[in-house]
Amino acid sequence: MTIPRVKICCIQSLDEARLAIRYGAAALGLVSAMPSGPGVIDESRIAAIAAQVPPPIGTFLLTSLQDAEAIIDQQRRCRTNTIQLCDALPADAYPRLRQALPGIALVQVIHVTGPASVDEAVRVAPHVDALLLDSGNPALAVKELGGTGRTHDWALSRRIVERAGVPVFLAGGLRAHNVAEAIARVRPFGVDLCTGVRVNGSLDEARLRAFMHRVAGLS
Repeated sequence: MTIPRVKICCIQSLDEARLAIRYGAAALGLVSAMPSGPGVIDESRIAAIAAQVPPPIGTFLLTSLQDAEAIIDQQRRCRTNTIQLCDALPADAYPRLRQALPGIALVQVIHVTGPASVDEAVRVAPHVDALLLDSGNPALAVKELGGTGRTHDWALSRRIVERAGVPVFLAGGLRAHNVAEAIARVRPFGVDLCTGVRVNGSLDEARLRAFMHRVAGLS
């Protein structure tokens, strides 16, 4: 079995970034303004952390923006190498992002709420470099765009992996005790987590170590 890449999200500081990298994280999530959920930091801190992360580690700017021009401006302020699009975008936004931000990877979040999410993922996949399957709910009055700590229907996620044609990250309620089952059932390219390795909002070394050792032990 190929060991999935691990993305540690909700990074709060350069110290947290270094800790995640030391334990083998392939990517870091840096959360900008969101309607709800944990881990939000201001853009100046995102830029400062991203500037100190060595290649080839992915620096993911999590954005809730849905306007292409606003996303372009935000990435230019934050200078990450990847944009994680946490809400749905109009179809014409993707070519605009590609044109304005050459070399910047695009990862679209799909909130797996039911069978329609499979069709959404297949429709969006040709426009992005990867998908990230999470357990939010953008239809709520206050949108949930990630960081819920909940799992979703992994059978739907497996269908997306089989049909998408691009790398797929699995997020949503992953922890050391369930990540092996999640990987076996979904077969994702990568896994992503925030709350599963945190205590009182801070990255916890013991939980991080347990999670990374569990993933590494799957080979």
